[in-house]
Amino acid sequence: MYDYNDFDDQFVRERVAQFRGQVERRIDGSLTEDEFRPLRLMNGLYLQLHAYMLRVAIPYGTLNSAKMRQLAMIADRWDKGYGHFTTRQNVQYNWPELKNVPDMLEALADLGMHAIQTSGNTIRNVTADHFAGAAADEIEDPRPVAELLRQWSTDHPEFQFLPRKFKIAITGSPNDRAVTRAHDIGLRMVTRDGKPGFEVIVGGGLGRTPMIGQVVREFLPKADLLPYVEAIVSVYNLLGRRDNKYKARIKITVHENGLDKIRDLIEARFEHIRPQFGGNDQELLAQFEHIFAPPDFIRKPTDAFGAAGRSDPVFRSWADTNLAEHRHPDYAIVSISLKAHGATPGDATSDQMRVMADLAERFGHDELRISHEQNVILPHVHKSDLPAVHAVLKAAGLATANIGLISDIIACPGMDYCALATARSIPVAQEIATRFEELKLEHEIGPLKIKISGCINACGHHHVGHIGILGLDRAGVENYQITLGGDGSEDAVIGTRAGPGFAYDEITDAIERIVRAYLTLREDEAETFLMAYRRLGAEPFKAALYPREETADAA
Repeated sequence: MYDYNDFDDQFVRERVAQFRGQVERRIDGSLTEDEFRPLRLMNGLYLQLHAYMLRVAIPYGTLNSAKMRQLAMIADRWDKGYGHFTTRQNVQYNWPELKNVPDMLEALADLGMHAIQTSGNTIRNVTADHFAGAAADEIEDPRPVAELLRQWSTDHPEFQFLPRKFKIAITGSPNDRAVTRAHDIGLRMVTRDGKPGFEVIVGGGLGRTPMIGQVVREFLPKADLLPYVEAIVSVYNLLGRRDNKYKARIKITVHENGLDKIRDLIEARFEHIRPQFGGNDQELLAQFEHIFAPPDFIRKPTDAFGAAGRSDPVFRSWADTNLAEHRHPDYAIVSISLKAHGATPGDATSDQMRVMADLAERFGHDELRISHEQNVILPHVHKSDLPAVHAVLKAAGLATANIGLISDIIACPGMDYCALATARSIPVAQEIATRFEELKLEHEIGPLKIKISGCINACGHHHVGHIGILGLDRAGVENYQITLGGDGSEDAVIGTRAGPGFAYDEITDAIERIVRAYLTLREDEAETFLMAYRRLGAEPFKAALYPREETADAA
């Protein structure tokens, strides 16, 4: 993974010192909140419902054991002993005191971390496939390109005051695990004549106007990537609307101008600036590719893995759901669920962070990843070590066997924390997970992605959930709308609203009706919920969701 050099360290520490002075002036009253707001947002500090929140960048979701331990230390010393991992592969601290934030940033800098550009109308944390560098289906590790984009975009003088926030996601696999089509720019690695390049997608985004991104270039050579991305952002910076923040994202720019016009402008800008990239970017990329070279994989027998699967049904269940195929046949990718039934999705205690750090150091070539689905990944674990890893996770409350199942729910903080939220998300996720654990149906249901947002901003990605839940305020009462058939994969689609919303105390029952309908309607166990929905359409699920007798009573 990338390590800070002297320039990086000096840059970040200068920012911390600058912000320390700004915090002191805010505390002594020299700066008003209105004056302080843009300054704190430049350093990842939000004012939430009850307290400040610090959002820390984990670039493309990659960190090591030392960084994870530092995150745990910060949680213990300046917060409430836990961190919240987000859909942007960041970690958030929900309870810092303003006076302590500069010290938190200094502690982050000690281990090569920061909170720069985790907020504001700028290019945010570049996210990537959480299996990058390990997945069996991968064309090439996309993280060197992600690091190139990170360094290029950090404090880029032209792009610090864009019309709106700007998000880039990248995957090196044809199977999209980074939701690239729901980003301002999505980059999917593809090959042409045996050479890797990128399918470039623009204009995706969720929020109040959800849109799936459109392909602006079917194949872009790797050598052209940085100038092409700069061309896209330059065009958006000029055309993007600044008169209405709800229409300021690039998805609206593409929609209002049309893809053909946007493509023509991008290509013209690209042709103009391409000669200015004289090869320095490719020299840097070559360095990063060396830095991100795969670890030295160990060859030893894997008999212990097979024996544990045969003798221990709990281990076998965990292995069936939480392991993914690795590029090396003797290894596996381990997904650590932060979705224990009844827990807050994405939360990890400081002790759990240290456990995961220890596992990475002992068994995982000192690598961890944060997924956009709010889980933690050990990307390189030898199969012979998996029983030991599972035992440690089990003791720490981290061995929930539910990756990709109905309780592996993405949920935003909702009204428990967020000042923008109009409804609760966390309790809904907890109740749904607990309900299906009690029913013992989770594994029978199979793959099913539920995503929950507590407001129209869609931080919970509900639009691309197989079942999406959006919490809204209806005359002072929480009301939960359901969408069906969404998908965040390479076949991404926005879900369809099912009908009228449900009260807080009705939403879990409503989800159960949908799921029971699926179990009745599916052709066999191999037909997932999404497959059944695509085969049958929405009507049979709506019929289960809104029984006729209830409709008649309402009339």
